[in-house]
Amino acid sequence: MASMKTERVNTVVVGAGQAGLSVGYHLQRRGVSFVILDGGARVGDAWRQRWDSLKLFTPRKFSSLDGWAFPGDRNRFPTKDEMGDYLEAYARHFDLPIRLNTRVERVSRQGQGFVVVAGGLRFEADNVVVAMANHQRPAVPAFAADLDPSIRQIHSLDYRNPSQLQDGPVLVAGAGNSGVEIALDVVQRHRVVVAGRDTGHVPFHIDKRPALVILMRLTLRVMFHRILSIANPLGRRMRPKMLHNGGPLVRTKPYQLTNAGIERVPRVTGVSGGKPALADGRLLDVTNVVWATGFHPGFSWIDLPIFGADGLPEHEGGEVAREPGLFFVGLHFLYSMSSEMIHGVGRDADRIAGRVAERAAKAGEARRSKAA
Repeated sequence: MASMKTERVNTVVVGAGQAGLSVGYHLQRRGVSFVILDGGARVGDAWRQRWDSLKLFTPRKFSSLDGWAFPGDRNRFPTKDEMGDYLEAYARHFDLPIRLNTRVERVSRQGQGFVVVAGGLRFEADNVVVAMANHQRPAVPAFAADLDPSIRQIHSLDYRNPSQLQDGPVLVAGAGNSGVEIALDVVQRHRVVVAGRDTGHVPFHIDKRPALVILMRLTLRVMFHRILSIANPLGRRMRPKMLHNGGPLVRTKPYQLTNAGIERVPRVTGVSGGKPALADGRLLDVTNVVWATGFHPGFSWIDLPIFGADGLPEHEGGEVAREPGLFFVGLHFLYSMSSEMIHGVGRDADRIAGRVAERAAKAGEARRSKAA
């Protein structure tokens, strides 16, 4: 490490997705020196590399980051590629200092600050903002290794379109938003079975006029942004459950699965004779399995004692008390239900950038006092 090139910066932001760009925007407005590090080849690739038919759950009027509106029809739902291109244009518009192809490998403490190692680079920083969501590493049950080798397996992170699957029936393991949307994509060419508990669903169609004009605004701006937050007693009570359970179906309704001929079955609990075994004892005869079973947090590169038994970082609204100068933005229910959402991440980014600026000001005063 001693032979690495070392750069000194006030703040390192890890991740150039919507959370990292939002933090960068607000740090830039406050005059704090920072750099954004990202392992991708292009800004927005985390969106581009999802399944082909993916669209956002929010129309363009609710899909903008602070300072620059999403162009185009405000009531149209962006595709995943359009979202990726918007983020790339946003970074270019504000000339944010981003280092691409620079994957962070380690964050550790050094005195009052931190050392960040990324490839052949070493950064010394007073602050580190981890601007990433909880879903960084695919989670697949251990018993998946016992499935018959002839069964093709793929995680939802790697699914693009039905051409990746072989002929025959498909099991989609996981009945959350990703699972059911992939199932509807696959059922055009295959018989599909979706395994998992009923997660519930949003009681209105998000693309109909009542939702676009009134209901979505109430849900996003009031319920998710204000009521379901750590500032509200109801939000504090519900947060632990929401952190470890999938949310309701947003775009898809149960009747749409039925109408498409998709069969719903209990969750997959193991393997017997090389076949997926369900909670009710049935075995499924399928040739493909799509694991829509979620993600691990994927923060093993943070070499600091900040994690709870569930593997999630322990923080208060994104600030880690036991490691001053370490912050998170973009986590699920970091401050509210909207923290992970495009329309809500700006509030958290603004608040955390404010804390970083306060620390920078105090450090500057301390240096001036020492010099005097």
